[in-house]
Amino acid sequence: MNKSFAFVVVALSGALIAPVSAQQQPGAAAAVVAASAPGKGTVARSVVITASVEAVDAANRRITLKGPRGNVFELAVDPEVRNLEQVKVGDQLAVRYVQALTLTLKKDGKELRSSTESGKAARAQAGERPGAAAARQVEVTADVIAVNAKTQTITLKGPKQTVDLKVPDRGQFKRVKVGDQVQAVYTEALAVSVEPAKK
Repeated sequence: MNKSFAFVVVALSGALIAPVSAQQQPGAAAAVVAASAPGKGTVARSVVITASVEAVDAANRRITLKGPRGNVFELAVDPEVRNLEQVKVGDQLAVRYVQALTLTLKKDGKELRSSTESGKAARAQAGERPGAAAARQVEVTADVIAVNAKTQTITLKGPKQTVDLKVPDRGQFKRVKVGDQVQAVYTEALAVSVEPAKK
């Protein structure tokens, strides 16, 4: 169900929402929460993955990490990342990722189709342990232009694209009619921190 929701937000807004590969990896702690009420549904997912630092090349701004499955990979560290010299072999790199999507049915909606995106980012101050955080929110308002009872799908026309959305919940599907609008709010947040090696 949440994959369909994410697809709708991407298709309607024209925004690229990157997949989270960490959620597929063993060793990643993940939690999914879903809730619905008449005309409204929310899905939220939180993933935490930890990798150990295997090598640090501060001069060339590269670090080698070992993931939870034992896979070793090298990453280039952006010049914007401060305090790389504080990262040591054995440190733990913790990545926390949260996604949430809420769809709200607006009966006989009169708003203009729209798409807005906002975001914030933060990084560690000089002298602090390396770390960064970023958040992004995409909000889309789309018109319901067709309802197909046979396939239990609705057709949504957003500001940039038109998409078909399968609505698996029959009770929610029965609430939707042509002329309604759907408001989708997608939020994602990412935080990366370096934790000292355990002694």
